[in-house]
Amino acid sequence: MSMTPPPGWYPDPKAPSTERWWDGAAWTQHRRQPAPQGPPPSPPAPVGPPSSAGGRGKLVAVIAAGVALVTAIVAGGIVALGGDEEDPKTRTAPSSAQPSAPPQSSEAASSAPAPSRSDDPSRVTDELNGITLPVLDGWQKAEYVADDYTFITTPDTYDCPFDQGMCRRGTVSTHTVTGTDETDPEALAKDDVKDAADRAYDTDSIGRRPFGGMTGHKVVASRQIGVAGRAGWLVRWKVTTAEGAGGYVQSVVFPSSSGSEALVAVRCTLDVSSESPPLTDLDKIVKGIRAVDGTGGGGVGSTVGPSR
Repeated sequence: MSMTPPPGWYPDPKAPSTERWWDGAAWTQHRRQPAPQGPPPSPPAPVGPPSSAGGRGKLVAVIAAGVALVTAIVAGGIVALGGDEEDPKTRTAPSSAQPSAPPQSSEAASSAPAPSRSDDPSRVTDELNGITLPVLDGWQKAEYVADDYTFITTPDTYDCPFDQGMCRRGTVSTHTVTGTDETDPEALAKDDVKDAADRAYDTDSIGRRPFGGMTGHKVVASRQIGVAGRAGWLVRWKVTTAEGAGGYVQSVVFPSSSGSEALVAVRCTLDVSSESPPLTDLDKIVKGIRAVDGTGGGGVGSTVGPSR
């Protein structure tokens, strides 16, 4: 039975000399040069013909060593068969019936970027997209979320007003823009904010309608913006819902500063509530985005202007 390989770097099927990031379901646009390999092992020293005097003694030694080797292999096989748990490194690769998936390797899991490797409580790192984001007062690094793309949330949960479940006042998530040939950040941000609003305030990823559905929206911001030293585009909606007071949904799309410079979308959601952080936090989060090397930040046009 074949298994889908875990996220990780694998040889690019279209360019074997490079490695490409597999997200666990599909190839992304992130590529890198493979790490240099170590020098090949030295060949074994040649063995000359045995002398007539020592030939018989060497033959006996070789036979004895062979018997010991066979005994060790048999004993090792018995130990391996008797283990209670499978070593992850012994799992087999997917069958050739899945040509679109990369080959599984034990190295992939260890090389997969973690959602955050930063010990700084005031920042969270998205290593795949090459950015860090600020964790403002009233927010926290994401815990116990249902996906790998939400990096920041508000600390507390509350009962969703419609379908059963728990909701949060605010979230910040990131993802690489894929599945389209469009490269204009403005067009992509306008498309992405609609999907973000649907997921947050209409029907979520598991089919729930926490707010009874979205009943309308108003565009409150749409403009060019500097993000991590790159030119991007920001779109913000104010949405209304069947239940609850609605909220704000924001999408910012810009080129990554790392790898193949794939386009990145940063989504923010914020309930309209006296218990939510201030709306100006959405501006501060975008302005505080940095490249992983610490460069960049909001530049010309980096503020949204008065929020409505």
